[in-house]
Amino acid sequence: MRRIALLAMACLFAIGLHAQPAYTVIGNDTTCQIFVYSPGEKSGLHLAWVDEQQQWNDVGQLCASDYSAWGSEKKMFNPYVIHQGDGTWRAVWSVNNYAPCFAVAYSEDLVTWRPQDYPRMSAKGCLEPIMFACDDGTTDIYYKSSNGKRYVKASADFRQFTEDPQPSTIDDVAWLRDTATVGGKTYEGNLFEVPKVHLDYIRQWFAALNADAELSRERMAQDAQHYADLPTEGIQATLKVSPKQKAISDKLIGVFFEDISYAADGGLYAELIQNRDFEYKPNQGRAKGWGPLYAWRHKAQKTETDRPLSANNPHYVVLNADTLTNYGWDGIALKKGAHYDFSLYTRANKNATKAKLKFLVRLVENGQVLAEKKLTAEVTQWTQLKAELIATADASKAELQIINLNKKTPIDIDMVSLFPQDTYKGHGLRRDLAEAIADLQPKFVRFPGGCMSHGQGIDNIYHWQHTVGPWQDRKPDYNIWHYHQTRGLGFYEFFQFCEDMGAEPLPVLAAGVPCQNSTANADGYGGQQGGIPMDQMDDYCQEFLHLIEWANGDPATSSWAKMRADAGHPAPFNLKYIGIGNEDLISTTFEERYLMIAQTIRNKYPDIQICGTAGPFHYPSSDYIEGWEFGKKHHDVTDLLDEHYYESTGWFLHHQDYYDHYPRSGAPKVYVGEYASKTRTMESALAEALYLCSVERNGDVVSMTSYAPLLAKEGHHNWNPDLIYFDNERVTLTPSYHTQRLFSRHGGNTYVETRLETAQQNVSHRLGATVVKDATTGKTHLKLVNALPVNVRVTVDGLTLPPDAQCEGFSAQPQEKSCQPIAIDALQLANGTNTVTLPPYAVVAITF
Repeated sequence: MRRIALLAMACLFAIGLHAQPAYTVIGNDTTCQIFVYSPGEKSGLHLAWVDEQQQWNDVGQLCASDYSAWGSEKKMFNPYVIHQGDGTWRAVWSVNNYAPCFAVAYSEDLVTWRPQDYPRMSAKGCLEPIMFACDDGTTDIYYKSSNGKRYVKASADFRQFTEDPQPSTIDDVAWLRDTATVGGKTYEGNLFEVPKVHLDYIRQWFAALNADAELSRERMAQDAQHYADLPTEGIQATLKVSPKQKAISDKLIGVFFEDISYAADGGLYAELIQNRDFEYKPNQGRAKGWGPLYAWRHKAQKTETDRPLSANNPHYVVLNADTLTNYGWDGIALKKGAHYDFSLYTRANKNATKAKLKFLVRLVENGQVLAEKKLTAEVTQWTQLKAELIATADASKAELQIINLNKKTPIDIDMVSLFPQDTYKGHGLRRDLAEAIADLQPKFVRFPGGCMSHGQGIDNIYHWQHTVGPWQDRKPDYNIWHYHQTRGLGFYEFFQFCEDMGAEPLPVLAAGVPCQNSTANADGYGGQQGGIPMDQMDDYCQEFLHLIEWANGDPATSSWAKMRADAGHPAPFNLKYIGIGNEDLISTTFEERYLMIAQTIRNKYPDIQICGTAGPFHYPSSDYIEGWEFGKKHHDVTDLLDEHYYESTGWFLHHQDYYDHYPRSGAPKVYVGEYASKTRTMESALAEALYLCSVERNGDVVSMTSYAPLLAKEGHHNWNPDLIYFDNERVTLTPSYHTQRLFSRHGGNTYVETRLETAQQNVSHRLGATVVKDATTGKTHLKLVNALPVNVRVTVDGLTLPPDAQCEGFSAQPQEKSCQPIAIDALQLANGTNTVTLPPYAVVAITF
């Protein structure tokens, strides 16, 4: 997309390239009319121009409302635009008829707008805001409300907004707006005269965007037509390897874990009991019957909160003369002969006539008992009981039953757990899923989110300290993806998993603001702008310092580090990276809080690498532009900037130059924290492999990348596609997984300059190559990608392929959801001739 920026700048000076708009001559200036308006509440701010027939023509959307939740909000009502004396443009609009705010935006050219702010006002329902430019660069804003007309003073930079406590007496005539008929319909808006060259620039900008969108629509299903002229026997290509080399990041490929699509509870976290804490809250899940007894079957049981096991987990079940059954996560999968650790906390209920507890625990499928144990105890205070259960047969839909054998003694039960003993390295993670992740050999792990980190409003922001310590004392919470988090998979387990895989931990916490998609707060103030109040930000900043102390501190001198040691890890985790924020709107609210957090960390721990965010979309989104301007301005406290984008395969094919023009110094490095093309097929794996070739080429600018999302449980998808799909018994690896694995396991720290050439036209974006050297192992890795429907015979010039070169690769037709390894002889690696033949739609690594 950098090419669009260059083209648009050139358009400022382009005259006569397209049909010209009508214009008038005022003195020596050539000008034309434009009309800025909104064609509908969900359509955003548009611009139209007058042609030679005096007809208004819509150019396209200038910006859209970012306020509050997708689907229900993001609406724009009665936009009003002015042209300030300094040449900048200001826009205001209503977001709805009840929020105590309106929206403001700022632009220097009408096509790129600074991320929006939503200044909080005294009234609910800030309607029909209008503006007037002042000679000193400030702006007068008026709006209507149930409290009458109100006046607001905006600072010259359009960042600070001060409301007059007294109602305004401005006359209603101030609300008269311009009108124009666009597409046969008359709209209210604002008319302006602008230099003709400015309109040309705007039209060229939109033309470039449309041309880029057309390129991004390319799909491999069309290859039979697009490449019908390619010879059936294949084509020839030459890979020219230069002696030029440069240092690149040795942490390019990592993974990003977010608790989305049941990735944690019911997924990577090996707990087999759903709702073990009885803390599911009504109306916070999508399933019918969501509440404290969801996933449990019972007759007359109820939950109580009197004298709980822990204040953080107040609900528990009172088990009378009945059977309590848990059906797990779509059933409980068992393996014959496997050992399972059962535990629960229990005590005699306050209404019990006897204190002796007797109950039976068993695993059952279709009436067949697969394992059982009797447990007895005489306890009046909360006590944990444990038992080992051994499955006598395989099962896919087993259930756990707890039967009260003493009918006269009601039993209190909480924190019911069933774990397979066979977990990844004995640390409580489901072995097959953890091994699939570990086999990627990720260089880092970003966790715990994602949108989950900054949550659904301020009260749902993720606090890391709630996720460590004993199970019963961890504080569960609902998930922005509409389900429950026990926090059994907490920060201790995340750090332990990183250590087990040899990956650097990269925890990411909220920047003091909730998700940009948050719904409104109780007072109707929605979106991300409900940031943590500034008078509470000092305490929130301390949470970051406490995390670093918990991870790296000395247990002998630090109470936080002692918590880590008490959990079983006295040695420090050697945390080096920390992330602040996740694809946030780069608003004033965000920037103020980000700087407080980042400066607090830098002052106390100057060696910690801080990762900021560049918003939820790539260039030319407003958050991306503002995020990079902000990151460069504050590079003293921003070592990396996190970019996110989910795009079509065509977009990845045609944007392999995306990072070629990034600054090589004086700016934060890039972390591509979330990216993926939009299918789970081989086509996406090929497009992403080509893109990763370009990322390695720019490994001096791009420090880290992680495909997202990582995991999705079948039947519980919040997002598609994902890297790894699973159910209770199986793990399905997508073709994109194999791309990530190949690039991670064949990475290096030195890039060797290469150029891949072929005589065929219009195929260069379908062929990729990269050569890297790994100083640690002494190996050289050549990776080749063929996204064409024919063989490609590559002759390597400037690098010798030895007879003992190791080859690994995979291929499949573009539409397939699985792929096959390529046999080494299929590559036709011709020793002595330095050639290799790539089959159609293949990704290959050659190591020597």
